[in-house]
Amino acid sequence: MKNDIYAHLHDILHAGRAIKEFVARRTFEDYVSHDLLRSAVERKFEIIGEALNRVRRDDPSLLLRIRNYRNIVSFRNILIHGYDAIDDRIVWGVIEEDLDNLIQDVDELLPQGETT
Repeated sequence: MKNDIYAHLHDILHAGRAIKEFVARRTFEDYVSHDLLRSAVERKFEIIGEALNRVRRDDPSLLLRIRNYRNIVSFRNILIHGYDAIDDRIVWGVIEEDLDNLIQDVDELLPQGETT
């Protein structure tokens, strides 16, 4: 695997774990009421989606090992281009339902000891 792809996978993993840290011990109501928290989470999702786009450019077959990668990239596009129509419930749902799977899939793609 090329070094660029490793870098993109590390970016995805770092951003996903950051989101988990940002929302730890937070409720949906906390999320909705804190502009800084929402902005940070949305930015990290943008990074994840862009890194997946770059992996797709460099090694499209690798994405087949990441569940729902198409939905994640589409979600990134909505965050960036539809910023005025973002539904906080959808973002929170992605955090609760999909983020752990993404982190697990990407972690498994990296060699042991390279996930920090």
